[in-house]
Amino acid sequence: MSYQVKLKVKEILEERKITQKKLAEVSGIRESTISDIVRGARTVLSKIAEALEITDIRELIDFENTSK
Repeated sequence: MSYQVKLKVKEILEERKITQKKLAEVSGIRESTISDIVRGARTVLSKIAEALEITDIRELIDFENTSK
């Protein structure tokens, strides 16, 4: 089985009228990495999910608030 993790970064940037360069500045992530993610070139999560036979991405990812 083959899955693809689709991040919606491009759509969110367009909705919020934020450039990849600005996202790189505020997030501390290299602009080239942001570009790879937007283009779908970063597929590490897909490869991990496939190797572990994960069919529900929620098994792999939690979103926790760490500001307490």
